[in-house]
Amino acid sequence: MFRYVATIDNQEFTLELLDERHVSINGKIVEIDFVSISGQPVYSLIVNGKSYEGYVYAEEERWSVLLRGRLYAVGVEDERERRLRTTVQGRIGEAGEFHLKAPMPGLIVAVPVSEGQHVEKGQVLVILESMKMQNELKAPRAGTVQRIRVKAGEAVEQKQTLLSLA
Repeated sequence: MFRYVATIDNQEFTLELLDERHVSINGKIVEIDFVSISGQPVYSLIVNGKSYEGYVYAEEERWSVLLRGRLYAVGVEDERERRLRTTVQGRIGEAGEFHLKAPMPGLIVAVPVSEGQHVEKGQVLVILESMKMQNELKAPRAGTVQRIRVKAGEAVEQKQTLLSLA
């Protein structure tokens, strides 16, 4: 089952894809049919038997959706990405030491940085495998890797410190 968080006009919705025709939106099950028309950004959407036509355009970090004459800015994150992002963002400071902690239990696949190395914001610090998916844990800011506390092949627990960045 896939879970997502959609943000529309600063309001969040929890979505679960139950099967090809059913979605749970904030716990309410809805029957859907969503099909692209002729490979264009035009989509046919049927929700509980009601038909809608919408235009969907991908932008850098959001989707623009024109539905029933109204333009919506829609952000969509899968539950895992959101948890990774909020775990890192909750502890970011531009000064002082930053401790990268495991957002979930898993296995360290790689640590592509070394102690003393300067890294840029967004650079991959650790690759963590959890639930058969590899997650790139990235630097929240530029800095210098101070201490690496894990190595490839090591199992880690949620909230375990992986490395320090100053």
